[in-house]
Amino acid sequence: MELKNFSENTKRSYLKTVSGLAKYYMQPPDTITKEMIEDYLLYLQKEKQNASTSRSVVVCGLRFFYHNVLFDEETPPGFDFLIKPKKLPTVLSPEQVWRIIHTPTNMKHRVLLMAIYSAGLRVSEALALKPEDIDSTRMLIKVENGKGGKERYSLLSKRFLEELRHYYKSFRPKRWLFPSSHTGERLCYQSARMVYEKARNKARVKKGPGLHTLRHSFATHLLEAGYDIRKIQVLMGHRSLSTTMIYLHVSRQTLSKIKSPLDLFDPETESRKEDNDDSSN
Repeated sequence: MELKNFSENTKRSYLKTVSGLAKYYMQPPDTITKEMIEDYLLYLQKEKQNASTSRSVVVCGLRFFYHNVLFDEETPPGFDFLIKPKKLPTVLSPEQVWRIIHTPTNMKHRVLLMAIYSAGLRVSEALALKPEDIDSTRMLIKVENGKGGKERYSLLSKRFLEELRHYYKSFRPKRWLFPSSHTGERLCYQSARMVYEKARNKARVKKGPGLHTLRHSFATHLLEAGYDIRKIQVLMGHRSLSTTMIYLHVSRQTLSKIKSPLDLFDPETESRKEDNDDSSN
């Protein structure tokens, strides 16, 4: 996994996957058959009721282990994808986002939430930011290790930059822009998630659980402001435009411009047409 330059999250997930299988059967994974793996996946689905996304991660982790560590092409599950329901992302209104990011009294927490929303960052990307990634001259934020190991630039908001400068003067972060106050290492995902959920509850915003909601809201609000979807794709770091196009389904302005065929129907006009038809006959 190191040689393939996998992310820390992927490495943790794959290690957890293999150890989970071994603990379930209480035997080494190289002695476990393909049928046993499939029974384990059924256990995760039926008894543990794990989501299809979680089970897909398990399948990917096991396939990598058997193919690349044991060099066994026969044992892994023989299917590539688990069908999962495609749900639309939850999007907050700009007013709700404003309330959430201004609720924390802790400046670091407030700036972290603002960074994710203002630049449309993934949580892992925001937590991996370094002070030198902020380019105030060109008003850009450099994302060094995005999904798939890709680098990109995103927006540096003027309002965010003002808050960031106050934060920097107070905390003087060195290696990481958002370090843990206990270890000095970068803030972990669970801590960031708790910051968001606490702020959301305190702001009395009922919908939008999950810190990724801020990223979804960023894309949708740009789309509603009239920005080109291909530019939004670049800012989001999406490989495919079809991934970005899902925000067309949740944009209020995009949908509000379309009229229902019921509203296009004019009874008086149709009635006159029928009268004319009858008279011509």
